[in-house]
Amino acid sequence: MTAPTLDRQALARRYDLAPSTETAARTHDAYTRMSRVVTPFDWAIHAPYVEAINRLKAERNAVILAHNYMTPEIYHGVADFVGDSLQLAIRASEVDAEVIVQCGVHFMAETSKILNPAKTVLIPDREAGCSLAESVTPADIEAMRVRHPGAPVVTYVNTSAEVKAVSDVCCTSSNAAQIVAAMESETVIMAPDKHLARNVAKQVPHKNIVWWDGACVVHERFTAADLRQFREGRPDALIIAHPECPTDVVAEADFSGSTSGIIDFVRRERPREAMLVTECSMASNISDELPEVEFVGPCNMCPYMKTITLEKILWSLHAMEGAVEVPAGIAAKARLPIERMIALSRPKA
Repeated sequence: MTAPTLDRQALARRYDLAPSTETAARTHDAYTRMSRVVTPFDWAIHAPYVEAINRLKAERNAVILAHNYMTPEIYHGVADFVGDSLQLAIRASEVDAEVIVQCGVHFMAETSKILNPAKTVLIPDREAGCSLAESVTPADIEAMRVRHPGAPVVTYVNTSAEVKAVSDVCCTSSNAAQIVAAMESETVIMAPDKHLARNVAKQVPHKNIVWWDGACVVHERFTAADLRQFREGRPDALIIAHPECPTDVVAEADFSGSTSGIIDFVRRERPREAMLVTECSMASNISDELPEVEFVGPCNMCPYMKTITLEKILWSLHAMEGAVEVPAGIAAKARLPIERMIALSRPKA
C-alpha cells in the first residue's frame, strides 16, 4: 500500500480551502444534518473541503464508504454510503464506481479491495489501523485449529486479509450469532474479539464457542460499575451497548447491538435520554435526526478512526494516493469467507 503524503501547499494551489461563509451557505443542506453538533463557525471551516471533495468524486468516478464512527462532517458531508462493517462490505460488493475511498480503518479498505480487485481502493491514512485486527495472526488461527480439530473458524471482519484467508467464514457484530448458529459443528472458533465471542455464546448456548484473547480498545474500557453509577444519576436513560463490550457491561445495558443495530434501536424507540456505550461519533451522527433524544453519558473515541479527516480524504482523491493492494493469492482465499458471510446474512426468500 502506498502511503498518502499530504501536501497542503499543493491542495492550496488547486482548491480554495479558506474558511468561507459563502461556501457554508451553498452546502447548507448537508449542514442541517449535523447542526446540533457542529457549530456554524466550524462548518465554515469544513464546507470548502466538503465542496471540493464532492466535486472531485464526480471527476474521479469515486464513491466514499464511511463507517458509523466517522465524524459528522465526513458522515453527512461527503459519504455516499454509511454503515457498519457488514453494510459497508455489502456496499463494496455492489458499487459501480471506478474508485472507492474507504473512510474507516485498514481492514475495511482491504475488504473492499478483496471484493473489487479491479477497482482502485484508497484509504486516506495508512495509520488508520485497528488494535483488534492486529491482535491475531494466521499462525494464531492455525494454532487454534490444532487445539480444536474440525472446528470451523469464524473470524470477525476486524482482521487482516491474511487472517481472513485462513478462516472459514467472517462475521460482524450484527450477524455473529446468526453466522455461528449456521455452523454445523458443535464447537466453533471465534477470533479475535473475546468479548464478542462471549456475548454471542449467550445467544447460541447450543454451541461450544472457543475464542482468541483479543479486545477493542474503545469498548473494553467501559465497565459495569460505570454503567451502574451512571444509571443512579440518570434512572430514565436507556443504556445501549455494543457487543464488543465485556459481558457484564452488556448485561447492565437495556439493549445491545452492532453500530447499525444501535442506530436502528434509537430510531425505533426514540428514548428521551440515551447513553450509547460505544464510540463517540455514533451519537453525533444521529443527533440532528433525532432532536427529541438527549444523548448523555460518557463515550470513548477510536484513535484509529479519527485519523481520517476531510483534508486527508481530499488529498487522497486529488493525488490518487493511499491505494490498498492485497496479493492475488491471499485475496482469492480471503474472498471466500467474506462472500460466505454476505450470503449467510442475506434474508432468505
